[in-house]
This record gives sequence, structure tokens and C-alpha cells, in this order.
Amino acid sequence: MTPEFLLTALIVVLSPGTGVIYTISTGLLRGHRAALAAAFGCTLGIIPHLLAAILGVAAILHSSALLFQLVKFAGVAFLLYMAWQTLRDSSKLSVTPDDSAPRATLTRTVTRGTLINVLNPKLSIFFLAFLPQFLSGTPGTATSEMITLGAAFMVMTFLVFVLYGVFASVARRKVLENPRAQSWIRRIFAASFAGLGLKLAMEKA
Repeated sequence: MTPEFLLTALIVVLSPGTGVIYTISTGLLRGHRAALAAAFGCTLGIIPHLLAAILGVAAILHSSALLFQLVKFAGVAFLLYMAWQTLRDSSKLSVTPDDSAPRATLTRTVTRGTLINVLNPKLSIFFLAFLPQFLSGTPGTATSEMITLGAAFMVMTFLVFVLYGVFASVARRKVLENPRAQSWIRRIFAASFAGLGLKLAMEKA
């Protein structure tokens, strides 16, 4: 757990991506509890990719063009679905406390956040390329070191995403006081999801 790893991981986590966009949009449109659920879901979505890197499945994914394309376009389809859902949601937003948000809604938020990361095949390849750089080089401890580094990355992801989401939820009242802003916020996030989906569609294994 070197300073170099922590700094590099922090830069990666802070970089805008699908998880960041999803957490911010959720916090802005649904409040802090939903933002926490989104951050938790996005963090859970890292686990399969970390396990894939540890087990070497990521190498298979990288070498199999068909498998990579299948996972990739499932992710593209889901991001485009998120864009469509965001755009078509015309319900009026309110500034009432979100402590009473239905559990089913929060569960759905977690599920969507998880799927956003699970359906991004680049994450497995990222872990396979990223984590080994910070291993000690001892074969006997490689697996435990990968797990430790991956767990640290997940904790960092959750904390940073929570900060993003809480910041967005704080700015929520100003946005919701302006009906035109509500409409534009939805359009911007819908365009962001669509853009990220198209970007993922262009990725190569």
C-alpha cells in the first residue's frame, strides 16, 4: 500500500466516468440517501472485475473478441437505457426530505449503479493492468496483495463517490427551484449517459 498506489488510485477514482455521472445525477435529482445508494451500487460493481483480474478471467476477456464485444454492447445498451429513462422522466422534482424514499427505489438505485460497472468490460482489463504494478513480486502473496489493493481501491471509490453525491444533493434545492433548470439537468445527464455509451461502443479489447 504505497503512496504511489494511493495517489494513482485517487486520480483514477476522481476522473469523471459512468459511476461518477450516475452518482452525481442521482444526488442532484433524488437527494443524499439515493446518492449513497448509487455510490454503494457503483462500488459493488467493482467486485466482479476485481475477482476477474485475480482469477485471470480478465486476460480471457481481453483475448476473446466475441466475449468482450458481448459484454461491451450489453453495457452500451444499459447506458442508452439510462439515458432514455432520464430523458423521459417528466415527474416534478421536489425538495421534500428524501428520508422517506421507498426501500424499493433505493434498491433499484443500488442495482443500476452495480450494473453500470459490471457491464463495463474495460474495468477488468484495467485491474489486470493496474494492480500488478504495485505488487511486491512475491508469488506466494500475490493473490492476497491483489485483494488488499482492490479493497483499498473500492473503499476509496465509495468515499469519493459519496462526496460527489452529497455535494450534488446540497446543490439540489437551487436546481429544483427553477423548473427550466430541472428540464436542462435531465437533458444534460441523459446526453452524458448516451455519450458514455457511444464512447464504450468505440472501445476495443
